Amino acid sequence: MAEHRIAVVGGDGIGPEVAREGVRCLRALAEIGGFSLRFEDLPYGSEHYLETGEFLPDDVFESFKTDFGAIYLGAIGDPRVEPGLVERQIIARIRFDLDLFVNYRPINLFAEHLCPLKDRGPEDIDMVVIRENTEDAYTGLGGIFKKGTPDEVAIAEMIYTRKGVERVVRYAFETASRTPRFKRVTLVDKANAIRAQDIWTRTFAEVATEFPDIETDHAYVDAACMWMIKNPDAFDVMVVPNLFGDIVTDLGAMIQGGMGIAASGNLHPGRVSMFEPIHGSAPKYKGQNRANPLAAIAAGQLMLDHFGEHDAAARLEGAIRRVLSERRLPSLDARSGFGTDRIGDLVLEAIEEE
Repeated sequence: MAEHRIAVVGGDGIGPEVAREGVRCLRALAEIGGFSLRFEDLPYGSEHYLETGEFLPDDVFESFKTDFGAIYLGAIGDPRVEPGLVERQIIARIRFDLDLFVNYRPINLFAEHLCPLKDRGPEDIDMVVIRENTEDAYTGLGGIFKKGTPDEVAIAEMIYTRKGVERVVRYAFETASRTPRFKRVTLVDKANAIRAQDIWTRTFAEVATEFPDIETDHAYVDAACMWMIKNPDAFDVMVVPNLFGDIVTDLGAMIQGGMGIAASGNLHPGRVSMFEPIHGSAPKYKGQNRANPLAAIAAGQLMLDHFGEHDAAARLEGAIRRVLSERRLPSLDARSGFGTDRIGDLVLEAIEEE
C-alpha cells in the first residue's frame, strides 16, 4: 500500500478550520482508494509567533525535505502582526528555499450560476495558469533609501534567469501535452514595455519547437486580462511571470466563482510541494464555523494528483462539481448559511456517490 506523509500547517484565522475539512475528505478518499495518508499537524503561524517569537524552526524546515511528500497549508495572516512578516517567514521561505518554481492554478467553472460573466458556462472556463514562482519582483532585491523624507527612493528589481524561465515554460508545455483537452499554450508577458521580459519571448519560442503538436499564442498582460473576461474559452494553458501571474490568477478565481473555490499548488516536480487555498485567513470568521472550505478541499485534489493518486483526485473533483452544479451549496461565501463542517459533510456525501 502506497503511503504519503503530509505536513499540515493550519496557520491563522480560518486556516485550521478549512484544512480540517480537507483532511476529512482526503482520509475518506484514501480509504476508498486503498492508499495511506499520514498527517502531522504543525503549529506554525502568527499565533505561534506571538506566543513564542518563533516562525519556522530550521529543523522543521529541513524535515520537509526528508520526511514529507507534501505540505498542506490552511492560511497565514493576522492583523496583530506586521503585514507580510509571517507570510515571508513561512510561505515565502517554503516557496523559495524548497525551490517550488511552479505555481499551478486551475481555473475551472463548476457551475454556470457561479460565474459573473454573462452567458458563460463550464465549457467556456477551463484553463490552467502556470505562474513562475521564484523570480521576478518577489525575490526581494532592492530597498528603500532616505525613508520618510521628501527624497525617499524605493527600488525593486525584477529578476529573470534563463534557467528559471525555461523550466516553467517547459512545464507549461508538458501540462498541455499530457492533458488531452488542452491544445494551446499562451505566453502572457509585457515584453513590449518591459524589455527584460524578452527573455520570456525568446525562451518560449525555443521551447515550443520541442512540442510541435501544441499550438502557441501570445498576449500582453493587459490584453490577456481583457480576453479572460471577453473570451475565456480562448485559453487552455497560460504561462506567466511571477508578478503578473499573481494578478491574472486572482482575476481567474473570480470568473470561476470566487476565492471560495480557488486552489493552488506550489510545485517542484518530483519533490516535496505545497498546496493551499488562495484565500486569506479571514480573522473575523475565526472559530465561527462559517468559512467555506471548498478551496482547501480542492487544494487536496491537487495534492492527490501530485502523489500520483489520479483516480482519487478525479473522484474528489467530481464530488466538488456535484455539490456546486446541483446547488447543494447555495453560495460560496460565508452567507451561504452552511457551516464549515456541514460543507465538508456535503463533499463527503458526494464522494460516496461518485
